[in-house]
Amino acid sequence: MSLYLGLERSKFAPNLQPLVPKARLEHDRGVGKDRVQGGNWYLGSLSPLISLSIFLPQAAIEEEGVMLEAIFCTHKHWDHSGGNEALCQKHSSCRVYGSALDAIPRLTNPLTDREKVTVGCLTFEALATPGHTVGHMVYVLDGGPFGSPPCLFSGDLLFLAGCGRPFEGSPETMLASLDVAVSLGEDTLLWPGHEYALECLTFASLLELDNSALEQKLQWAVQQRQEKRSTCPSTLGEEQAYNPFLRTHRPELQEALGLWQAGGEDPDAFRARVLKEVRRRKDLYQAT
Repeated sequence: MSLYLGLERSKFAPNLQPLVPKARLEHDRGVGKDRVQGGNWYLGSLSPLISLSIFLPQAAIEEEGVMLEAIFCTHKHWDHSGGNEALCQKHSSCRVYGSALDAIPRLTNPLTDREKVTVGCLTFEALATPGHTVGHMVYVLDGGPFGSPPCLFSGDLLFLAGCGRPFEGSPETMLASLDVAVSLGEDTLLWPGHEYALECLTFASLLELDNSALEQKLQWAVQQRQEKRSTCPSTLGEEQAYNPFLRTHRPELQEALGLWQAGGEDPDAFRARVLKEVRRRKDLYQAT
């Protein structure tokens, strides 16, 4: 995921007045795919949208009549940072934010954990969430000035009912990063880097057969995708009701996996063991 921030050309002056994003962002606009490769959120003058490839941000910039002010990269993978080079060539003043621990193309402004960045009247907090990559970061938009809940742009840390693979971290590392996300509060809106809802919810339903919240969400997601609509956003409160990667503390999931906490075993160590098993099963599910 990359978050592209655009400002109106007519207002590009010493007193920059950014365009306040609407509460609803459009995702996967008009495209009937179950997966969206390269999740990049763009906040512009009209309805913000998600780009389906590295080429669409420039088209959106031109359509909205804005200047590209900043790119917030969650991590180095090509489907989240592959457009940086071309975009920065076209927009030489654009700043690229991200972690120095990841090899993010055209990185100009390295960020550290809990660092805040303001672009116009939009304020983001960068949170270090290693696991998927060593330098993975998520960004939290402060919704307070707009009377809205916070928005979590989670990249490949967290999907609707899912979680990214820990390519560069242990289960313990990934668990700690997921806990960082959960700590943001139940009303926080989740904007993930990919539209994986159907796959993730279907997998989760195989683990918890009697989870009514999960069943209802799956039925809703099926309808959304049939109508070529996004499943985003969910809330972190909703996610804790059906996302198995956020339910490692739940006895019903542990029992479904056939796992029990050993005597004297640290609770977080046990949760990491549960997370590892969920991840193993999810990988097998994807391979079938």
